Amino acid sequence: MSAPPAGGLLLDTHVFVWWATDDDRISDAARAALANPDTPVFLSAVTPWEITIKHALGRLELTEAPRPLIYGQIARHGYHRLDVTLEHVLAVAELPSHHGDPFDRLLIAQARTEGLTLVTADAAFAAYGIALLW
Repeated sequence: MSAPPAGGLLLDTHVFVWWATDDDRISDAARAALANPDTPVFLSAVTPWEITIKHALGRLELTEAPRPLIYGQIARHGYHRLDVTLEHVLAVAELPSHHGDPFDRLLIAQARTEGLTLVTADAAFAAYGIALLW
């Protein structure tokens, strides 16, 4: 098994949902890194925010309500919580406009600010020059 990435991993929202539901769309590399107990994995407050909004709008089907799903996954996998700070929000303004989704832009800013590797299948993230895993 390879060494964990420096700083740890930050989950994009779709990766969190796919990992929680054992979806086979997760790449082998991402699956191996997430299963490595030596790899610190971070869950941004952005992810539950995006999940609850999309679920309430009927744009995201879940096997259970957002609250038990999210807290259950935190307990099961030992995710580190990453709150949104003023620095993260201000860092969004410094990003080029390659990507318009506000949730994704905030995750990118957090990964950049905290030195985390962002786990995502979204190819548009590569334009930001941050560490990515897929």
